[in-house]
Amino acid sequence: MKLKILNLSTNKTTSKEVAGSLFARDFNQSLVHQVTTAYMAGGRQGSKAQKNRSTVSGGGKKPWAQKGTGRARAGTSRSPIWRSGGVTFAAQPKSYAQKVNKKMYKGAISVIFSELVRTKRLKIVDDFGIKTAKTKNITNLLQTLKIKDALLMSAELDENLYLSSRNLYNVGVCDTQSIDPVSLIGYENVVITKEALKKIEAQL
Repeated sequence: MKLKILNLSTNKTTSKEVAGSLFARDFNQSLVHQVTTAYMAGGRQGSKAQKNRSTVSGGGKKPWAQKGTGRARAGTSRSPIWRSGGVTFAAQPKSYAQKVNKKMYKGAISVIFSELVRTKRLKIVDDFGIKTAKTKNITNLLQTLKIKDALLMSAELDENLYLSSRNLYNVGVCDTQSIDPVSLIGYENVVITKEALKKIEAQL
């Protein structure tokens, strides 16, 4: 299949042949949902922690004798029913990571790109041409493409591109090494350079 590439300086389009197996796949909602959920779960800290009776400081000595005091027996002053005691079912650090095979992950990325192509939300440009770090460069780019919300993807991390877009809440920037399913579906459009497209084809 062929995709159109826009040259921002001349405003002319050319075409590039890409693999239909990567950019013309049927939409698989269950696969995209599973991979997206797993990606977000992997980003959870899981660092919530509380102290149980064994980790609370103190409580080493038996408060009073087992028998003869008339009071209920007690083995430690750090029991959960005591003031300053431990938590009964204390939360512990845990990992929320879910296992996703490489084939599944690459398949989900390919399905998302195919859907972007099908819905005409994937814009391919020859080069961003951002030479200076100015927000106006990005606003002019969005006006040229007639879009307001976009993820800008380059082959390598471009500092000028990042600095120019960081003041715009509806614009994101990434390179081909840091793409993820959440970012791809989180923006209304994806604008990608010709070189980045080549790298994605090689990765998938």
